[in-house]
Amino acid sequence: MFVSKLLNVFKKSAAILLLMAVVTSIALTGCSQNMTSKKDTSTPNPTQKSLLVYAGAASKPPTEEAAKLFEEKTGVKVDLVFGGSGTVLSQMSLNKKGDLYFPGSSDFMEKAKQKGLVYPETESKIVYLVNAINVQKGNPKNIHSLKDLLKPGIKVAIANPETVCVGLYATEIIDKSLTQEEKQAFKKNLINYTESCDKTAAAISLKTVDAVIGWSVFQNWDPKNIETIPLQKNEIQRIAYIPIAISKYTENKEAAQKFIDFLNSEEGKAVFNKYHYFITPEEATAFIGTEKPIGGEYKLNEDWIK
Repeated sequence: MFVSKLLNVFKKSAAILLLMAVVTSIALTGCSQNMTSKKDTSTPNPTQKSLLVYAGAASKPPTEEAAKLFEEKTGVKVDLVFGGSGTVLSQMSLNKKGDLYFPGSSDFMEKAKQKGLVYPETESKIVYLVNAINVQKGNPKNIHSLKDLLKPGIKVAIANPETVCVGLYATEIIDKSLTQEEKQAFKKNLINYTESCDKTAAAISLKTVDAVIGWSVFQNWDPKNIETIPLQKNEIQRIAYIPIAISKYTENKEAAQKFIDFLNSEEGKAVFNKYHYFITPEEATAFIGTEKPIGGEYKLNEDWIK
């Protein structure tokens, strides 16, 4: 009898313990599901977002600096993809992602708008650029004009005009400033098509060529190795500007607009001013010494296509 009663007590205790375990498990599961539900339905914190910017390398040094400042101020990480303006536009289109398109000139922004890859109403002009001849520091080959690039033995490079804004501007200058005979002499000295603005400047820094037709700001990218030789007033065809617009692929339009606003702020403009970009078209005009059209497009002549 005693043993039987003892067994009954053990059975009742085991049942109670089992019941408690089941209740605890249900409570914990319910709590976990409730927490998961709350997490899934909450609004993402904008400061935890990141931005992907496809940028022409014409703005590389100041854009890298400005992106860091923006991240420090907002907590929004800015991932930058640099290259030829046409190249990065193709990447953005093929990858079907990206928050901002930041080419080196209006020419490629127009292509982006025509293809429906950006929101046109968000386009903003950040700074302005003027073409120039860039040579090695000290100008060892004594280059002082566009026609000096025709001299036998001078090694010249331009950026690929099909994909890089500064290359397209260079071909326009050659087409409109030189005769056909002079143009052929230039092409005999043309040893390279570079892939982007930064690689165009690097060709001088690394002394692989004697001169490039680039931007006046290249000198301020690497003042120890690059010197700028201004072009003649009649040789400069257009003032370029660097535009930015929100990509149609963005998932964070609000943060993308905040980055544009930052670049247009006094703090953002100060970064570009540090590298001697022209903040207004009037500054660019003063550098040239005469008024020129601003922006626009130029159709590349087929004889430049490789």
